Amino acid sequence: MGDEGGAPVPSPQQARAQASAITSGKAAPETEVSPSSQLRTLFDRPRLSPGQRRIAQYLIEHIAEAAFLSITDLADRVGVSQPSVTRFASAVGFSGYPALREKLQSIALGTLAGGPAEEIRGNELQAAVDAEIENLENLRRDLADPNLVIDIGRQLSSSTPLTVLGLRISVSLAEYFAYAARRIHPDVRLVTRGGSVAYDALLQSREAGGTWVLAFSMPRHAQETLTAVRVARGAGLKVALITDLALGPLADEADVAFATGTGSRLVFDSYAAPGVMCSALLQAMTDADPERTQARLEEYEQVADQHHFFLRD
Repeated sequence: MGDEGGAPVPSPQQARAQASAITSGKAAPETEVSPSSQLRTLFDRPRLSPGQRRIAQYLIEHIAEAAFLSITDLADRVGVSQPSVTRFASAVGFSGYPALREKLQSIALGTLAGGPAEEIRGNELQAAVDAEIENLENLRRDLADPNLVIDIGRQLSSSTPLTVLGLRISVSLAEYFAYAARRIHPDVRLVTRGGSVAYDALLQSREAGGTWVLAFSMPRHAQETLTAVRVARGAGLKVALITDLALGPLADEADVAFATGTGSRLVFDSYAAPGVMCSALLQAMTDADPERTQARLEEYEQVADQHHFFLRD
């Protein structure tokens, strides 16, 4: 299909690839950093013990309330001893718990000051949507400076083959990413089974020249995902991780982790923010090699038209 001059008319997907390139640059001065991002930066210490990670994760998830707890109450909520809280405060760079709590309160009060004056309550389904909106707002603030996404997108784009790993509940996100990535990347290998099957796939990917794995880990986090990530690292592959936790063994093993909130108000989790994170990385991959992107999309559209893949809406 073409215009009057004979030039091909881009498909909607091609047009989006051309029009929506990510712009690198620093965040505007007025851009807010999300409370969760502030806390992740504050607690970014590779040597935190498992108990200290539990304290950090509790504070990240309950900042509005936890910032005003006494050391006794915080220890009780997390299930650790008071000395453990004191040692945690020291491990993240504070003279003691009072100094840490003062910092937490400044973050919490800033959050409350920017929030709605009165919470609008609804039914449980609306509350689930509200929670996802909050996850997306946090992700929006996290992406104020897109340089990390741009860099990792470039790395994923240049890894041939590119392995995408998602086990158990994370399979759906991995399948979505791999399906889309195959439109713009010549060799995407999807791994959705753990154990020796995953090990074989990861080792073969490295032997074939691959340099990166994109892994997904949503709650409940599978032990076999952690093992697979360690196998990948041991084989010489680098790992980018999309997960809901910035702290913990999976994030520690990854070369880079993108922590996005998941919706947990209903029986089964929802993944609005991780889905957008997938799209952001896919966009960065298209931007990394625009000529290859356009060539592959054009070739795909020709095949799709020839074999009538899609209905004409």
